[in-house]
Amino acid sequence: MKVTVDFEECLKDSPRFRAALEEVEGDVTELELKLDKLVKLCIAMIDTGKAFCTANKQFMNGIRDLAQYSFKDALVENSLTKFSDTLQEMINYHNILFDQIQRSIKTQLQTFVKEDIRKFKDAKKQFEKVSEEKENALVKNAQVQRNKQHEVEEATNILTATRKCFRHIALDYVLQINVLQSKRRAEILKSMLSFMYAHLAFFHQGYDLFSELEPYMKDLGAQLDQLAVDAAKEKRDMEQKHSTIQQKAALQDYSSDDTKLEYNVDAANGIVMEGYLFKRASNAFKTWNRRWFSIQNNQLVYQKKFKDNPTVVVEDLRLCTVKHCEDIERRFCFEVVSPTKSCMLQADSEKLRQAWIKAVQTSIATAYREKGDESEKQEKKSSPSTGSLESGSESKEKLLKGESALQRVQCIPGNAACCDCGLADPRWASINLGITLCIECSGIHRSLGVHFSKVRSLTLDSWEPELLKLMCELGNDVINRIYEAKLEKVGIKKPQSGSQRQEKEAYIRAKYVERKFVEKQAASVPLLESGTKVLPPSQEEKRHSGPEKSLLAGEQGAASQKAVAVSSDEARRESLFCPDELDSLFSYFDTSSKLRSIRSSDSGIQPSAEDSREHLASTVSANSLYEPEGDKQESSVFCDSKQPSPGLQLYRAAFEKNLPHMAEALAHGAEVNWVNVEENKATPLIQAVRGGSLVTCEFLLQNGANVNIRDMKGRGPLHHATVLGHTGQVCLFLKRGANQHATDEDGKDPLSIAVEAANADIVTLLRLARMNEEMRESEGLYGQPGDELYQDIFRDFSQMATNNPEKLNRFQQSDSQKS
Repeated sequence: MKVTVDFEECLKDSPRFRAALEEVEGDVTELELKLDKLVKLCIAMIDTGKAFCTANKQFMNGIRDLAQYSFKDALVENSLTKFSDTLQEMINYHNILFDQIQRSIKTQLQTFVKEDIRKFKDAKKQFEKVSEEKENALVKNAQVQRNKQHEVEEATNILTATRKCFRHIALDYVLQINVLQSKRRAEILKSMLSFMYAHLAFFHQGYDLFSELEPYMKDLGAQLDQLAVDAAKEKRDMEQKHSTIQQKAALQDYSSDDTKLEYNVDAANGIVMEGYLFKRASNAFKTWNRRWFSIQNNQLVYQKKFKDNPTVVVEDLRLCTVKHCEDIERRFCFEVVSPTKSCMLQADSEKLRQAWIKAVQTSIATAYREKGDESEKQEKKSSPSTGSLESGSESKEKLLKGESALQRVQCIPGNAACCDCGLADPRWASINLGITLCIECSGIHRSLGVHFSKVRSLTLDSWEPELLKLMCELGNDVINRIYEAKLEKVGIKKPQSGSQRQEKEAYIRAKYVERKFVEKQAASVPLLESGTKVLPPSQEEKRHSGPEKSLLAGEQGAASQKAVAVSSDEARRESLFCPDELDSLFSYFDTSSKLRSIRSSDSGIQPSAEDSREHLASTVSANSLYEPEGDKQESSVFCDSKQPSPGLQLYRAAFEKNLPHMAEALAHGAEVNWVNVEENKATPLIQAVRGGSLVTCEFLLQNGANVNIRDMKGRGPLHHATVLGHTGQVCLFLKRGANQHATDEDGKDPLSIAVEAANADIVTLLRLARMNEEMRESEGLYGQPGDELYQDIFRDFSQMATNNPEKLNRFQQSDSQKS
């Protein structure tokens, strides 16, 4: 260790000692300044480095955002992700480097300055103080007079003590100087060495990191070279395509548009055809707006801007038709008509109009096949086959739990196979016949026309509750017993699922159009099998000819209700359901409480045979889909030796709520709007109202019954349903277009009748329907704001009337004579 200031010189306190001290003190002061500056520079460097890391991190996040944006390009996404990960590692290494610099430079040098140099300064202050005291003692000792012995003595003692103290402080000061000079070298070099090692580790880590990334970067470079070649090739191809299309466009003949539209049913993107059309608005001014139309997913839609959600014009092309429109002034117009609305469109030329019309027609023709195939595949994948029949109790339980239309309808006996060819798991139905069909047979039925068969999908279409119950009341077994009664006698073989379409079509036409296999009516046998007694001829004649024995409609209703009660009790003994469930199932609407009241008042009392002959014009069938198949008993209308006409049979069966008998009467040629001149010109639909069955009314309406035919008193079905308080029937007739403004012979319309009877539910329905009708008439000014609410309310009433009729059963009538 080299001594900066000699200790011997310290004791001498020579000029050399003083000069050495001055030199050392100046050096220490300069060292302190240098170290302070270095520490400040280090702090600034660290702060700048952290700011760099922050900016670098933001840049790295930008790269990651770009990678996520390029998710469709795997090469770009993977490359940017790898680069951002590498940069993130480098940011981490930078942070480690700055932490080490802070510890090595800032912390160590600041400690040296604050501790060691401060000790030197403190020692210097003490040395300067004692040195000054020594000088004062020497001066005082020199100035004392010889003759003043006590002063001499005092001065001598002070000088001795001061010299002793000076030597002690001076030696400590010299020691501190020598230690500081020696230590500062080690501290400075140690901190700088630590700083350099931190950089060495940083660059080693970066080198290792990029060494791992280097092979990937080389591969990417090679791929970029290939991408440049491919891009040049694609550019040449696009230029060639551009030239070809330009030449083709020059050769094409355009009438009024720059583009030529062609339809493609098998387009890969599902868009059969698209292009601009003018659409006539439904407002009062009938303005025309140009919109972008397209046929896709069996729908006709349009949109104003690309970002706008498409507006659906026709939700299902199977339900619409298209036709030319030549009765307006504008050219090239055509109309797309759906069950709920029509849309007037205009093309830019005659060629484009023909192309659009052909595209819509072709889409309509293929919609059934496409929808049917997709539905069958999805159903077979998602659910087990329902081809096998379940036990009676399980089928009934499913029916009451409200499964899908397919499950509910297929659990009816015979419905698990196509009614006409026997193919298992049918997905289509004829709603006016009440049968299930395979997709091929449904297409044949559709070609017969809606006056013979109305086809609907069990999986693609929505089903109203009353229509679903109609399907459950009939079924393939019931209809085939009627329409295939003579099949074995005539020797015709029923086609199978694998038969040719021509064979199936010929058989279906013979079965439903020509009705070749229906058992002809005989004069001496009843129309239907009967499980009850039959009136003698004299009683039947008297009932129709003699006024003293004729039955009013109200008397028929009361008597028939008693018969319902009796037959219902008999059915319960064979049923798997509790009485409360059967009340809802035997009577679809508000007659259920009447049956209970009649049954409770007449319990244990059976009417006499004479009373039955005089008061019962018919009996209600106990045939129900809820009975076990083997225990079903069918009752029929009373008849004499001369068979009643099919119209009369339909009339009677409508009151009895016996759908199988009604279907048989229609199969024998009954006119659905047959008028009974002997009973105020009432129709079967009016009788169905009196019978109180919602599903019977639905059956007649589906088979073409006119909802506005009135009797001699000027009352139509809506009048009768209002008088009887049958809310569900009122709702049904209003949905089917009944005229609520018609008045009877007393000048009363249904609304005034409902108001007088204080039936709040029916008044609500009638007023809502009238309000909606007024809104439709003035749609040019106000649009149709009430349609959605109107439909929701009527839908709720339909659900309640079909599934929970007791909730609407507020209006009880003692008899039906008021109708």
